[in-house]
Amino acid sequence: MADEPENPMLVYLRRIDAKIDGVAAEVREVRDRVTAVEIGLAGIRRDIGALAETDARLQASVDRLRDEMTRVNRRLDISDQPPG
Repeated sequence: MADEPENPMLVYLRRIDAKIDGVAAEVREVRDRVTAVEIGLAGIRRDIGALAETDARLQASVDRLRDEMTRVNRRLDISDQPPG
């Protein structure tokens, strides 16, 4: 039986099976890398959200300072308009 030639169809199917195993391994690697990219993107979105919140807080502070400066200018009777 050892001297019998191997069935060409079985040889071909084994090669296909080996190639499919290789493709499956590559797909797993790509899936893992995509997951890592998605995690990184979620972190970037979280950072952008935090920056937007900080920007809103800073804008509110600037608005309060502007109001206070306007009130101080009114009390001191200071005007930006040239005398006329």
